[in-house]
Amino acid sequence: MKQTLTIRQQGVGLIEVLIAVLVLSIGFLGLAALQAKALQNNNSAMTRSMATIASYSILDAMRADPTGVTAGSYDGKSVTVGNCPAAGASLASKQLNFWCAQELLPLGAGSTGLITSLGGGNYRITLTFNDSRATGGNAAQTITTQAKL
Repeated sequence: MKQTLTIRQQGVGLIEVLIAVLVLSIGFLGLAALQAKALQNNNSAMTRSMATIASYSILDAMRADPTGVTAGSYDGKSVTVGNCPAAGASLASKQLNFWCAQELLPLGAGSTGLITSLGGGNYRITLTFNDSRATGGNAAQTITTQAKL
């Protein structure tokens, strides 16, 4: 009479399940990190788009005030969010105040806008803002727009 020895493995299914859960959880953590990085970079792209819109906004305001442009009311003007110029009686001072207080405000405190005349009706708008939250971002990100009025 032969005896057969039967060896039963117990707990193998549980170990497989635990390893599968571990691999899955590491994958989900990686996915969450990827999503967080994507949100950061999307926020940076939105801020850059807002800066471009703000530069076009002051150019349009200048086109609406040819008298102020001819008088040089915009030449060399610099505005800083948090220290906006007062809105005076002239249209140019009102436009600069609105530009600083409304258009540049979403770029964050300390953001600056500079208007430079290049001659011949050509102007350069330079916006500087903090974009350090983005991947490889810069604390002094600059966007420059040039246009002829």
